[in-house]
Amino acid sequence: MKRHPSLLPALDRLLPPPLVSAHFVLGLEVARLLKWLVPPPEIEGRRFAIKVDDVGLRSCFTCRNGRFRPLWTTEADLELGASFGDFLALVRGTSDADTLFFQRRLRIAGDTELGLIVKNWLDAADRPAWLRRADGQA
Repeated sequence: MKRHPSLLPALDRLLPPPLVSAHFVLGLEVARLLKWLVPPPEIEGRRFAIKVDDVGLRSCFTCRNGRFRPLWTTEADLELGASFGDFLALVRGTSDADTLFFQRRLRIAGDTELGLIVKNWLDAADRPAWLRRADGQA
């Protein structure tokens, strides 16, 4: 069976960064509006990039006035990179950032102090019941 390359990496190169990042920022904003994710003051004005390796997309965003916004630039103070499955495990709480980092499945580049702030913030965030692990643990 012949495998066709994904269109997503091509879109990442062809579309302006805010359009590539819009889906991710929308998810962050929904989580913020539902009070599932409250940004700490330390991330205000900082630039972030999330690179989903196996999908081939890189979302760039910032937090301004407590709201998540896409960026026109691809420059970031902090970049996190992993596979889609590993990011999903982080969001669901079935894996933690330290474990993935030491297994070399999560890459962190840029401001390490900011990375620690983000890691601690995400670790402390309550997850909605529908997102938690199947065994009921967060």
